[in-house]
Amino acid sequence: MLLLTFLGFLFSIFGMQFLVYILVIVGWILVAGTFILCGTFLLLHNVAGDTCVAMDHWVHNPTAHTALDDILPCVDQATTQDTLIKSKEITSQLVEVVNQVITNVSNLNFSPNFKPMYINQSGPLVPILCNPFYADLTIRPCSAGEVDLTNATQVWSSYVCQVSPTGICATTGRLTPAFFSQMSAAINVSYGLNNYAPFLMELGDCTFARETFSDIYKDHCPGLRRYSRWIYIGLVMVSTAVMLSLIFWVIYGRERRHRVYSKQLVSESAQGSERAKNS
Repeated sequence: MLLLTFLGFLFSIFGMQFLVYILVIVGWILVAGTFILCGTFLLLHNVAGDTCVAMDHWVHNPTAHTALDDILPCVDQATTQDTLIKSKEITSQLVEVVNQVITNVSNLNFSPNFKPMYINQSGPLVPILCNPFYADLTIRPCSAGEVDLTNATQVWSSYVCQVSPTGICATTGRLTPAFFSQMSAAINVSYGLNNYAPFLMELGDCTFARETFSDIYKDHCPGLRRYSRWIYIGLVMVSTAVMLSLIFWVIYGRERRHRVYSKQLVSESAQGSERAKNS
């Protein structure tokens, strides 16, 4: 647009009216587009400001009914804590069930006559699974010889045997593929509850959303409002300057034509007077 203004100024000085009119048309189109863009950024500035204020108000007034309550319905703290406790209980119970299978089935050498439990177990004992919680559901560290939920399936895979058509181990091992598959499924459920339940609870009671909105308000809202304001003010200034330039081009062109016409009229009048005197 600065180049357009400069060219229009030069064309006006040199009297290139046709090019000036073309630039005037192009300039008005650009001015209109710039004003539309300015309005868009002004709308963005206002929307961003209102959104940031709404987020900050929602974060600092969790019990107040705000516009975000309809968008983000939150579960109360008591419900989320009860759900978290239930997830810990289920995780602990699943670990206990798996450990009972390991202790009472896989790590015992049954006689072939005890068909339900006999799978021809042999080889080193299978390590038990680490229960991440005590009986009171507080965090429990793993003891020596226990495998963690994160790598239990990898460790236990070395204890899987190849089975015969009758379903018992034909090679060294203490876990049949069927046992290993069921234990792996229980591990996956326990791992998911233990690792993702706290995050899901934060989503449920909107703790995660409040922390996210707080970070956005502190880190991004000031810059967004400041820069969007600079942009639309700059667009207004540029659009206004080009619009005034267009008006001045037209005025200067008309004034220049008027001067040329006046000079021609004076010259013709002088020539007429000379002819009258000579005649």
